[in-house]
Amino acid sequence: MAARPPLVALKDVRLQDGPRPLFDGVDMAMEPRSRAALVGRNGAGKSTLMKVVMGLIEPDSGDRSVQAGTRFAYVPQEPVITGETLADYAASGEAERWTAESWLETFGLNPAKSTQGLSGGEIRRAALAKAFAEEPDLLLLDEPTNHLDILAIELLENELIQARFALLVVSHDRAFLNRVTDTVHWLEGRRVRTLNKGFVEFDDWAAKVMEEEAESLRRLTKRIEAETYTFYRSITAQRTRNEGRARALQQMRLDRAERVKDLPRELNLGVDSGAVSGKLVADIKGVSKAFGDRTIFKNLTTRIIRGDRLAIVGPNGAGKTTLVKVLLGELAPDEGTVRMGANLEPLYLDQSREGLKSDMTLWDALTPGGGDSILVRGRSMHVAAYAKDFLFQEAQLKQPISTLSGGERNRLLLARALAQPANLLILDEPTNDLDMDTLEKLEELLESYDGTLILVSHDRDFVDRLATSTIALNGRGDVVETPGGWQDFLRQNPGFLAPPPTHAEAPSGARRVEKAEPSDRVPKKQAKLSYKDARRLEEVEKLMETLPVEIARQDALLADPDLYARDPAAFDRAMKAAEKARAELEAAELDWLELEEKKAALAG
Repeated sequence: MAARPPLVALKDVRLQDGPRPLFDGVDMAMEPRSRAALVGRNGAGKSTLMKVVMGLIEPDSGDRSVQAGTRFAYVPQEPVITGETLADYAASGEAERWTAESWLETFGLNPAKSTQGLSGGEIRRAALAKAFAEEPDLLLLDEPTNHLDILAIELLENELIQARFALLVVSHDRAFLNRVTDTVHWLEGRRVRTLNKGFVEFDDWAAKVMEEEAESLRRLTKRIEAETYTFYRSITAQRTRNEGRARALQQMRLDRAERVKDLPRELNLGVDSGAVSGKLVADIKGVSKAFGDRTIFKNLTTRIIRGDRLAIVGPNGAGKTTLVKVLLGELAPDEGTVRMGANLEPLYLDQSREGLKSDMTLWDALTPGGGDSILVRGRSMHVAAYAKDFLFQEAQLKQPISTLSGGERNRLLLARALAQPANLLILDEPTNDLDMDTLEKLEELLESYDGTLILVSHDRDFVDRLATSTIALNGRGDVVETPGGWQDFLRQNPGFLAPPPTHAEAPSGARRVEKAEPSDRVPKKQAKLSYKDARRLEEVEKLMETLPVEIARQDALLADPDLYARDPAAFDRAMKAAEKARAELEAAELDWLELEEKKAALAG
């Protein structure tokens, strides 16, 4: 059977972007019903290449051929929703109105809903519904999982797998790409390499390609060295110049210079966990929260211990941000208690990007107090040097933030946040718009981070790689905690996020998966703590209140830069007192945790 011609094919496409080419001889084809990923670094030109495929941008040279009658649909990174209602918007292209309304309902939207005041997730789902309703031959999606919750992502995956159209998708979501793709186009070094397998095979293939490229560059360098030696030795011996050989040598040098320019720059991420926090970060007992008649969560009991990596997952609107604020003590619960640990230095990375104004320059964003330097984890750095660590060019420092791509804005948020020391990191959707190389660097950073991490994310692969515990909310007031990441949660809680069954009572209340509860510590006949244990529990609770005050008092004395010169003995006493208080606090917290575990076991 003869192969069908491609829907769209690019041949030797070149496009200039300023002084250097963005694409330099791109070859690429989209076959009917193929599902292809387009991957590459932030700034490589993936979004621009998608527009070239669609015909929205004309290349400077090269050929673009399109099969007659091919219909396109495109969902950009930041869709703009127009019209009075969602139905008006979804039917504003080539779709029949009833088809548009049907797809809006499939993606969980009311067709009669106004287009004003939509959330990020609603905007994304409306744009996807419009694209599906137009029944294209080729659908192009640019970061389609941004702002979607896990349930919406899985719905999109299922629809794409069943669809009859071809797909070209740019995404950082590995789990999404693993499931939906059968081809990978890799934009690297201004050219496209194609893997005729799904994204699940990409990492191994890309590593081999990069090894071959490195070896090729090494061989070229050796050839230049040998040719340079021979060329100049010949001049010395014969006093004549071989012009053809000189041109060949110059061309090899130019070729090497271009290849070196195209070598990917390394992102330099770092984080300072600051002062060591107490062993206990937060103790939450029987906590519930509601707004009006709507219960966000109820009867949540959990503990966060120093070094934990807690993921919070659930549908959009389920209350994940509310839960974070309760866990941090920023929002009072309606019922239950929240006890925060000692010496906490929290840092919250809010992915709404509200701290970035579009007319602000990158320089302004990194130096809110003015000047040309920034304090990075306790040492002063020039703003240009620090920006370079996050792959920003010096020329970008004076550009408005509105000119940055989504990935660049997210890198800027990381740059601002990671300059500060913190022993408690709270990251809200940190993976949005980041390329996979940056994601890997961020994962490596967080894996080695010795503070405590609270992660709110819809990126299932990211959660699986990092989380030691996962709290899930289903939007109906139920909350459950499971050791491990997303896959562990799914295995142990099947159907928790699904709509409630109509024939049976929906589960209620919270379920706490305890951490390594010893079963033989207390005789079963005991019903409560012994007198000795109860007294010790009272003592350590008082110590946990008074010792942080004493530590802060001694630290304030030690902060005096002249204390040692003025009174060495007082300096020594303060040092020893601070060390003793910290050791006593650590011991008190460990005793408190052990006694609370024993108390819970007896009560259960």
